[in-house]
Amino acid sequence: MLLKQILAFRPSRLDLIFALKTFIAGMLALFVSFELDLINPMWSIGTVLIIANPYSGMVSSKCVYRVVGTIGGAVIALTLTPHLINTPWIFTVVLSLWVGFALYVSLLDRTPRSYAFMLAGYSTAMIVFNAITYIDQYNIFDIALARVIEISIGVISSAVVSATILPMHIGSAIKQRVIKTLKDTENLFANLLNTDSQQNNTQLLAAITRDTTDIHALAVHLSYEKGELHGMTKPLQEMLHQISMVVANLVALSERIKQLKELRFIETHAEKLQQLSAHVVQFLEQKDLIVDENILQLPDEFESDFASLMESASTHQQVLVAAMKMDVRHFISNVLAVKVLWQRIQQGNKEIPDNITPMTTKYPSLHRDHGVAIRGGISAVLITFIVTGVWIVSGWKAGFMMAQMGAVTACILTALDNPVPVLRIFIWGSIASAVLVFVYAFGIFPHVTTFWELGLVLLPMFLFAVSMMANQMLMPVGMVLGINTMMGLNLHNAYSMDAVSYLDSSFAMILGVLVSLIVIDVVRAMSPDTSASRILALHYRAMRKAIYLPYGLDFKVHLRSMLDRIGILNSKMVQSDEIKTSIHQALIESSSIVDLSRLQELANQFPQASELTQHIGDLQQNLDELFRAKENDENDTTALVERIYRALFELKQLASNVEDMTMRQRLLISLNNIAYSMCHVSSEQMNENSTMKGATANG
Repeated sequence: MLLKQILAFRPSRLDLIFALKTFIAGMLALFVSFELDLINPMWSIGTVLIIANPYSGMVSSKCVYRVVGTIGGAVIALTLTPHLINTPWIFTVVLSLWVGFALYVSLLDRTPRSYAFMLAGYSTAMIVFNAITYIDQYNIFDIALARVIEISIGVISSAVVSATILPMHIGSAIKQRVIKTLKDTENLFANLLNTDSQQNNTQLLAAITRDTTDIHALAVHLSYEKGELHGMTKPLQEMLHQISMVVANLVALSERIKQLKELRFIETHAEKLQQLSAHVVQFLEQKDLIVDENILQLPDEFESDFASLMESASTHQQVLVAAMKMDVRHFISNVLAVKVLWQRIQQGNKEIPDNITPMTTKYPSLHRDHGVAIRGGISAVLITFIVTGVWIVSGWKAGFMMAQMGAVTACILTALDNPVPVLRIFIWGSIASAVLVFVYAFGIFPHVTTFWELGLVLLPMFLFAVSMMANQMLMPVGMVLGINTMMGLNLHNAYSMDAVSYLDSSFAMILGVLVSLIVIDVVRAMSPDTSASRILALHYRAMRKAIYLPYGLDFKVHLRSMLDRIGILNSKMVQSDEIKTSIHQALIESSSIVDLSRLQELANQFPQASELTQHIGDLQQNLDELFRAKENDENDTTALVERIYRALFELKQLASNVEDMTMRQRLLISLNNIAYSMCHVSSEQMNENSTMKGATANG
């Protein structure tokens, strides 16, 4: 299957430009390394291949943090080696623990600096392994210094070429994604109110959450380039906060629409709803520059459109229409807030308008999975210990290559849910690169006498491998083929290669990858379904925390992290229909938690000892227990669900007796939204004058 993809691959013009730029940077790095007569020039050209990326901002950020990580690794290596070199097993344990810890921190950090932590881990291992191997020729300081210089040359070469020769700025890619996301939100809003629309709104919502996650992943690199939107990372993060609120509004609105469909309201009021939709979309698409003060502005027809809908609605339908009105109003104001921020970002203005409350003044609180990070760290510890231990016991001369490949693959692949398929590609790629190395070393290089000839014979390999790196499906193949071939060639000023050392090194590299494959398969690997189930458990824990958070800044930041987690969930290639349903329900639950917070806010306006306040407290307690049961994957929640239904019904009865009409309506809206979206109670059951017995946990 993979072979067919490789044979069918046809690089585009942009792919070839990217490959050619990488080749120029690689040859520049290699030439400088030769001129300085460095110990391992291969690391200069290898660095160019490792950090290669079509976007100059991503290259620059990798450049910065690769140098930082390498220096950090060199410092650790220089600190540990003199004290532990004579106790190899203690040294192995300490080194393994350091590599595992560095990887653990790297997996928790979703910013470009995560690369520095990972590099600090495996760079220490590589410096130490080379120092031990060449202990008769070089001391540890020479090896460490050479490694830093070699990496720095590769980094500088990449940065210079990427920024000067046909640069591709990440800012333009972000602009396209933001414009698409804004358009998608408006289209989704129109679709929700369009009774004839056949489009899957659930998929659109999932796409918006994924796009938000992708924009975050791109935005973190903006500070490292001089193109469009330079230095706008923080304002963009604030805008993503606001988009997360828009998503919550859309989810809540879709739930109200579903409820009204169940009550046949949508069909009978289709014309009025389409008119409302047209007025809102037209208002949001206005071409004039949005003034900060207009964020709370509504369409002129807003009140009259909803008054028209209310006229023929029943008592229960009026509650739903009022809830929909609130959702639409919040949707409009949040979209306008996003547009104002986006307008300012494009103008180079970093200030947040006074009438938009910033959700955070520091880096946003996003999803972090400590469980996966720990398992990744443990796998790195075991792999590093095993490959180093085998090298010590065997006394194998080429064992350091096995140890290096084991440590490197342990670090760079553990972020994947299931790295095993990619590791298999590594093995087959290593075999293919070994064949290429043989062809170059014994068939071509004996006839190469000048540097320009060297560049000429390496050009086809570069173009083939690097152009595949620009393709998402073939990227692992391209990386393995390019990097392993350059590493295997081990280019020096005085070049020599014998068949025995070649075969020895090639076998060692493959064996190092094989050890990683086995350990990661046992310790770290998990299916997308398993990964999604774990993240869902974290979602339920976050829901429990959100129950007791008052509506305000902390709540909004918490909601942002919840929606970010759901964005990650929607990127998983889940097979189970049950888990797919749970992921969809998680998005709905996140939107309805706002209503629980508002319910608490309303409860504070009644005496603490009142029956209504006590019932709200009981509901919170019961919901806490329900989400705890879901977090622990308990199947038998029937009694608990029944208790929640009774609590909701009793609260509805109490709310109906509140004299203040505004307060009564707000209470009924929040109770309806919680029952339908969080507890999955149908509209018919909510409308019944019963204790809602017979309802199921899944609606």
